[in-house]
Amino acid sequence: MNWSYEGKTAWVTGASSGIGEALALALSKRDAQVILSGRNIAELERVAGACAGKALVLPFEATDYAALPGVAAQALAWRGGVDILINNAGVSQRSLALDTAFETYRRLMEVDFFAPLRLTQLVLPSMVERRSGHISVISSVAGKVGTVLRTGYCAAKHACVGYFDALRAEVEKAYGVSVSVVLPGSVKTGVARNALLGDGGPRGRSDDNIDNGMEPAQVAEIILDAIAAGQREIPVAEGLEAAAMAMRVQAPEKLFDLLAEQGAALAAARASGATAEPPRVKS
Repeated sequence: MNWSYEGKTAWVTGASSGIGEALALALSKRDAQVILSGRNIAELERVAGACAGKALVLPFEATDYAALPGVAAQALAWRGGVDILINNAGVSQRSLALDTAFETYRRLMEVDFFAPLRLTQLVLPSMVERRSGHISVISSVAGKVGTVLRTGYCAAKHACVGYFDALRAEVEKAYGVSVSVVLPGSVKTGVARNALLGDGGPRGRSDDNIDNGMEPAQVAEIILDAIAAGQREIPVAEGLEAAAMAMRVQAPEKLFDLLAEQGAALAAARASGATAEPPRVKS
């Protein structure tokens, strides 16, 4: 399998910045017509202006489930259907389980899991009817590796991997709808700055791992090349993050020991009243 994006309609959520913006721009350069969604209308308009071809700005709040059917209807009507749906919108976390409110966990699951699930539900029937289409979800290395400060984020991203893997089993050969799960590591975006603290507020600052991560444009090209080639699971990670995913399969006990050491360091810092995070904690 190796197909072209030319002439296809691609819907990207979280398209106002980061990986979503990079994907939208890369898709437009490959002659796709792009639907841009997110909450920041001004930024979506900016990205639309930078696209090489036609772009529809379709803002919405990911968890406004009452509005989503109407939003999906607009997307499907724009050019007679959606060929590619990339569920990219999401939020991360930077808080210990002991310090995380239940409502923060609920917010993480709503934004990172239930929102992409619901949008997929609304787009999938039209793809099944046409016997063609592609659905992708931007999960994370955290969808494979459970690491410190991200209990809720890891839970949501693991859920994404499970749901979309199972969905693929149901629709790929039966209806010709392909499904990919993307597993990025650290990427230079606002993910750490926008991450939720235990009380649900934004963290408000980045970290070295993110600041030294991969460029969004590079990540977008890797993702689109892999989707076009029919790759079902798409890891986009380097260094220790790539090693952690390999270790999760090949030497899980060793990985668990290493992560537990990070947890012990954080517990000691918490007991002493320190707030600094240990180095090399992965997104």
